[in-house]
Amino acid sequence: MRREDKNLVIDRIAEQIKQYPHFYLTDTAELNAEATSNLRRICYEKQVKMVVVKNTLLKLALERSGKADFSALYDTLKGSTSIMFSETGNVPAKLIKEFRQGGAAKPTLKAAYVEESIYVGEGQLEALVALKSKNELIGDVIALLQSPAKNVVSALKSGGSKLSGVIKTLSERE
Repeated sequence: MRREDKNLVIDRIAEQIKQYPHFYLTDTAELNAEATSNLRRICYEKQVKMVVVKNTLLKLALERSGKADFSALYDTLKGSTSIMFSETGNVPAKLIKEFRQGGAAKPTLKAAYVEESIYVGEGQLEALVALKSKNELIGDVIALLQSPAKNVVSALKSGGSKLSGVIKTLSERE
């Protein structure tokens, strides 16, 4: 590959790193063609962009992006590396877990950059799956805000029926 071609690839990867708020570094080596095709199809369905890159080019792209200090990721850049870019932080983690439930040992998580935090190692997969997305957190907040209002409304409704029952009972006594 010529130097100009390498620079184009590095710039393209650096732009994607800047564009997407979250990305995962995975190892997809040893997947056969069918498994790789299935993984790419699932990524497409879940709106995750998967790119296989050379480690040296990825390291240069991380440095060139200027988005954050990615030095903690450099040690994970060994062997085969695929990047999964996503708009939602926990979707690639759920995708990896779901894909591996079919009996596949890969893809394995090398590292992830989610919500401006760096997660390194396969042991972080469960923590990343448990992370809530922005929309899930907004839904939780709205549910919490609605709960007291619903309690007040139900109390007022039940109180009104009790009051009418008391009035009816008193009117029947006379």
